Amino acid sequence: MAKEPTPESGSGPISSASYGGRSIEECQSMIQRSLQTPMVKFLREHLEKSGCVLGDKFIKAVHCNKQLSGGYVHGKGVFNIYSIIMVCSNHMNIQDEVNQVVIHELIHAYDDCRAGNLDWANCAHHACTEIRAGHLSGDCHYKRELLRGYMKLRGHEQDCVRRRVMKSVIMNPYCSEAAAKDAMEAVWDVCYNDTQPFDRAP
Repeated sequence: MAKEPTPESGSGPISSASYGGRSIEECQSMIQRSLQTPMVKFLREHLEKSGCVLGDKFIKAVHCNKQLSGGYVHGKGVFNIYSIIMVCSNHMNIQDEVNQVVIHELIHAYDDCRAGNLDWANCAHHACTEIRAGHLSGDCHYKRELLRGYMKLRGHEQDCVRRRVMKSVIMNPYCSEAAAKDAMEAVWDVCYNDTQPFDRAP
């Protein structure tokens, strides 16, 4: 059996309870539905405008042993057709969760494509793309935060992005917790305010 691929960047531990999730087939159908949403269409269009053509199997449902909702797996060398986005079917329950994972990971793919030299072993590079994905994907919308049990109303979005960046970057074997925090703080202002390919944060 093939070893589960290790994502360069995961969406972090899932926050809602998983009730058995979905089968790979069900999740693949949900991915197809997410491809029709405006945000996903927009991101795919900008990836292709940046010269990164997505393969037919770029986004795929997989069974994940780890507590991840999904991840972006970088191909060898610069962005190429061997890069994929994984959606962890056994941790998905509703369409909105699938949409969120696809959007979050497409932002990582866009960053990988745009940078051309994104080094996933570099904690600052990893922190930057996590900051952007957390800020631009809607992961930290106040309604999602309320469902996770976070009730703070003022400043919740940046707190949420920071929390989720730390969860993801400390999973990187090259980044200790201290290195992850230092990297996040060092790049925060530049990366949080970088809203490409959007004119402003959605």
